[in-house]
Amino acid sequence: MQFLFTLQITHYKQYPPNVSKVYSYFECRHKKGAQFNEVVFFGLQYLLKRYIAGCVVTEEKIQEAKVFYQMHFKQKVFDEEGWRKLLERYDGRLPIRIKAVPEGRIIPRGNVLFTVENTDPDFYWLTNYIETMLVQMWYPITVATISREFKKILAKHLKATSGSLEGLEFKLHDFGYRGVSSQESAALGGAAHLVNFCSTDTVAGLLMAQRYYNCPMAGFSIPAAEHSTIISWGRNREKEAYEYLLDQFPTGPMAVVSDSYDIFKACKHIWGDKLKERVMERSEDSMLVIRPDSGDPTETLLGVIKILEECFTCSVNSVGYKVLPSYLRIIQGDGIDLCSVEKILKKLSDEGWSAENVFFGCGSALLQKINRDTLNCAFKCSYVETNGKGMDVYKQPVTDPSKGSKRGRLSLRRNSDGLIETVERGVGKPEEDMLVTVFENGTILQEYSLDEIRKNARLWEEDLSLSQHNQDHPTSLEIHQKHIMNGVH
Repeated sequence: MQFLFTLQITHYKQYPPNVSKVYSYFECRHKKGAQFNEVVFFGLQYLLKRYIAGCVVTEEKIQEAKVFYQMHFKQKVFDEEGWRKLLERYDGRLPIRIKAVPEGRIIPRGNVLFTVENTDPDFYWLTNYIETMLVQMWYPITVATISREFKKILAKHLKATSGSLEGLEFKLHDFGYRGVSSQESAALGGAAHLVNFCSTDTVAGLLMAQRYYNCPMAGFSIPAAEHSTIISWGRNREKEAYEYLLDQFPTGPMAVVSDSYDIFKACKHIWGDKLKERVMERSEDSMLVIRPDSGDPTETLLGVIKILEECFTCSVNSVGYKVLPSYLRIIQGDGIDLCSVEKILKKLSDEGWSAENVFFGCGSALLQKINRDTLNCAFKCSYVETNGKGMDVYKQPVTDPSKGSKRGRLSLRRNSDGLIETVERGVGKPEEDMLVTVFENGTILQEYSLDEIRKNARLWEEDLSLSQHNQDHPTSLEIHQKHIMNGVH
């Protein structure tokens, strides 16, 4: 347990005398013109189970922290007495209460996502002491949010060019394992992506979903070649390398990176000529997925699909768009982010191609090229009690009004117009509050399975009618929708 080691170590000395209650909240602040206007709440259950729940304070940890902070600050700042009192009174469990949005819910930015308060007046300092740990929620929330934005784009184009959403949950594959900063990042980010999709190579995310979200197998993959398994045959034996893979994996889908030398020649002369009969022997259940991995993503993919059309022909689906034979597809995993996926799918559509033909893989844009300010995540105190009297508190910096904070006890409700809003100053009605008590005095009171979380995060029909994902749009704040999109989880 690492919570004893935090930057809030001296704050117990800084609160006013006779404070007995500190109440704080977490939100993704709303900023005009922000890229994302709503967020997917995910990841709190993992942090609670991993770091906060149970007996997390021991005498050994207290002594370790005492020595550590004496060396670090070169003065006595560690509250040894306070921590020992907690150990003796609560057997090392944390006397705090956390209320939170159900995981997977889609919440407009600028609303409370969870609140934290102490349940014992002697431990008022504990609320914000665990801020450092809890604010790391920014990461799974941001990944889950970006992943869902990908899903919106993919669903919009798939529906428009095929007439259905069949296979949507496999359209974005997580390629990000090797590009993140740690195993825990891979696990937490990988699991966040699995809220929206069932396609991944980030095994750490699968294990997290299994261990912390009660999902035996949250995602799937297929055998896939990498450059080392192709170039190890030598340039003159590229055809033999591909043919060997067809022999090794005669059933089930298989992906083959084909740009080790010349993607266009590989598609035209090897896949589309020398191995054409072998490819055509395969079925939809054992499709060959060709992977370009260099060059301009849009132009390269368009070039590849045109060559494959020449070599293998194509058909026209029920809504008038071209589709490659069911045994042949393409996956684009290089240079992929939200903008490039939108650009590629639009270009394909303009050229008469259905989104059925392509899958996408995404790495750093999904799991790594983000930070706490991507969604402006913040944890702030909004209410305190001193000498038995409550007071609403807030910050309001003149240099940046967007960093103003909320006041008083908070609740989250759906108003008469069906919109989600935060009620401040403690005037919310308990029966309307969407926040659920998930943790109290060391015990987790509410758990969610990944299946439940996926249900909460489903796309709605209105999501497909939104304009660009990075533009403000009134309906993006309307969570109470009438139509759930079919075919998703």
